[in-house]
Amino acid sequence: MRTYRTVLSIAGSDSIGGAGIQADLKTFSALGVYGMTAITALTAQNTQSVLHIMPASEQNLQLQLDAVFTDVVPDAVKIGMLHNEALIEVVINAIDRYRPRNIVLDPVMISTSGCALLSPTSVDLLKNELIPRCNIVTPNLLEAQALAGHKITDIRSLYAAGEELTKLCAAVLIKGGHSEGNDVSDYLFEVGKECAECYTIRRVDTVNTHGTGCTLSSAIAANLALGYDMHKSVARAKDYISKAISEGADVAFGLNNGPVNHLFAPEPLHKFEKI
Repeated sequence: MRTYRTVLSIAGSDSIGGAGIQADLKTFSALGVYGMTAITALTAQNTQSVLHIMPASEQNLQLQLDAVFTDVVPDAVKIGMLHNEALIEVVINAIDRYRPRNIVLDPVMISTSGCALLSPTSVDLLKNELIPRCNIVTPNLLEAQALAGHKITDIRSLYAAGEELTKLCAAVLIKGGHSEGNDVSDYLFEVGKECAECYTIRRVDTVNTHGTGCTLSSAIAANLALGYDMHKSVARAKDYISKAISEGADVAFGLNNGPVNHLFAPEPLHKFEKI
C-alpha cells in the first residue's frame, strides 16, 4: 500500500477564491500533496475588500479538527486566519492534544486590501501562546512590526525584528512585499544561524497579489510535508510563489487585486510507501 503526503489548512474561506482555504487547496494540489481543511470563518470578500466575516463557533472548529486528526494524521499543518481569541484557543488546545509536526503559521492580521482580519485583543495570545508552538511563522512587514513591537524602517530594524521573533519561534520568514523599490526581499531567520537567508526577486508589475501570503505559507507546509528541511522548503516555496505571480500577472480578474496563477504547472499527487 502507498499513501499521500497530507497537509491540513486551518484558515478562513475566501469567496473570491484567491486566498484562504481556497488558495491553500490550490497550492497543495499544484505541489502534489493532499489538502484537508478546518474552516475558521466564512468571509464575504472580493478583489476590492472584505465585506463581512462570520467566524466559526469554537465547537464547530473543534469538531473539524477532531475529525481530521482522529482519522488522517497530517504531515504538516498550515494555520491562517483565526480572527478571535476563542478560535486561537481551540487551535492551541488541538496542537497540544494531537502534537502535529511541521506547523506553519501565517499570522493573518491584515488583508491585501487593507482590512483587519484579526481582532486587536487576539494579538498577544497569538504571539505568546500560538507562535511558540509552531515551526515557522511568516509575517509580512506590517505584521512583523506588530509582533516585534517596533517599526521596521531599514535593514537594521528588520534584523532586530527577526532576532526578536526567533525568541518565540525556531524560524521566522519576514516577507518584504510591502516594501518599496524594484526588488522584493524576504528574510529567513533561524535559531542557531548567525545570518539570515535573503531571497530576492525582481518585483513583478501587477495588481494580482491577492492571497500571496496564504499561498507562500501553504507552499512551505507542502514542501515540509514532502520531507524537505526548512531551508529547502522555504526556497522551493519562494520559487513557486514567484512563478505563480509572474504567470498570473497579465490576467484581468475583478476590479482590483486579482489572484496569482496557482495552477501554472501542477504536479501529480505524490505517492509514498506507507510506513
